[in-house]
Amino acid sequence: MSTKSPLTNPRMANLPAQGVATRFAVLGLLAAALSGCTVGPDFQRPAAPPVDRYTATPTTATTATTATQHGVAQQLVEGLPIEAQWWRTLGSPALDRLIDEAFNHSPTLAAARATLRQAQELQAAQAGATQYPQVDLGVGAQRQRTSPSSQGVSGDAREFSLYSASVGVRYNLDLAGGSRRALEALAARTDYRRFELDAAQLTLAATIANAAINRARLAAQIDATENIVQLEDAQVTVSRQRLRLGQVSPDELASLESQVEQTRAGLPALRKQLEQTEHLLATLAGRAPAAGDVPPFTLAAFALPERLPVIVPSELVRRRPDIQAAEALMHAANADYGVAVARLYPQLNLSASLGSQALTTGALFGGASAVWGLVGQLTQPLFNPALPAEKRAALAAFDAVAANYQGVVLNALRNVADTLRAIEHDAQALHSQAAAEAAAQAALQAIGHRYRLGAASYLQLIVAQQQAQQTRLGLASAQAQRLSDSIALYQAMGGAGQ
Repeated sequence: MSTKSPLTNPRMANLPAQGVATRFAVLGLLAAALSGCTVGPDFQRPAAPPVDRYTATPTTATTATTATQHGVAQQLVEGLPIEAQWWRTLGSPALDRLIDEAFNHSPTLAAARATLRQAQELQAAQAGATQYPQVDLGVGAQRQRTSPSSQGVSGDAREFSLYSASVGVRYNLDLAGGSRRALEALAARTDYRRFELDAAQLTLAATIANAAINRARLAAQIDATENIVQLEDAQVTVSRQRLRLGQVSPDELASLESQVEQTRAGLPALRKQLEQTEHLLATLAGRAPAAGDVPPFTLAAFALPERLPVIVPSELVRRRPDIQAAEALMHAANADYGVAVARLYPQLNLSASLGSQALTTGALFGGASAVWGLVGQLTQPLFNPALPAEKRAALAAFDAVAANYQGVVLNALRNVADTLRAIEHDAQALHSQAAAEAAAQAALQAIGHRYRLGAASYLQLIVAQQQAQQTRLGLASAQAQRLSDSIALYQAMGGAGQ
């Protein structure tokens, strides 16, 4: 239900311009006095998680070193600053160039940037509509014909022109602060889009780095597998010769032939994965797979970061973009609740117009043709069951995003805990793989020495070479995993942050 309260008579009046200006000034002061309150609770940032570590038992830095590539010790340093371009700690200029290219040409980042600009413009539009009055200029002309007979009077019909010019001003006093809460919600959603862009950049860099390392691992495994196939072919050739001499049975030869074909069958799958990884790297960089060669990443081209940053949980929630985005949604939901509450309170709208009407354009701006109007409209809901329901719905929406925020925080803590344990256990796995590779190489050297002395057969040498190549497969996976763990920790820490 609404009540209109005209502050002055909006009909034709010869009010001096100075008087209208005075009334406009009074209107502005009244707006400032009445629009100072904002209903609904102010947003409070969620408290930091009440924990000071990520795992049930303290994590320790990897202190054991391994005499192999990427087997150096890594130290977890609390409070170590994270470089803005943290992927450069991997020591690969080719990776740096590919990530730079992706940041400039990735469609995913382009879409995120456009979405952020959209949110910023929507916020600017709401700010303009909320903080400032709306002013319109109107100019009109009309031709009219009147007939005296329509009013019961004799005489000839009369035709005349009517010209008008006016300036109108409208302003919502926002007594309860609903418009300001709506602007606050849009600002929070703009922050949400900004954090989403940060998260997209962090994810893109980590995905490219992991794909490059995966490509290097596959290349090493393909090389080792090809060597194994060659050695198994040589073993089959020797066994065929021994079969003619009666030194092996046909079953043994068939078993060796089956083994070499099984090993050879694994090569197409590895090559397929390598090519798919190269296609992924190309598309992540914003180009078609056929538009250029992907750098031939190898494990030797990467360096393992020896010092890794670790930040405490209370700081983590202030820097990870996914947590910041969830917090921004909480802020927006809190402001939406304020908007719903404000609808229960009175709404006061003021409008004013100043213009002139005349029968000729020459008399349009004369003092006698001036017209003005000033209207105030106060609206107070008396019975509207929808408004309390909208308030309860807004509160439920806030509870939902608050619960989602807690879930995001818990998942972030779990992510860091998993990564810290992976760094520890994968270092141990690499140590074991390196020991196995060193033992296989030592055995190969011993067999090679005995073969040159005539104390070992060529077949024994081939078998030892096969075992050495087999250990390369596991070693390549362990080396790549340690590099991926370092990337995962940078990503879990939120990258360089804000």
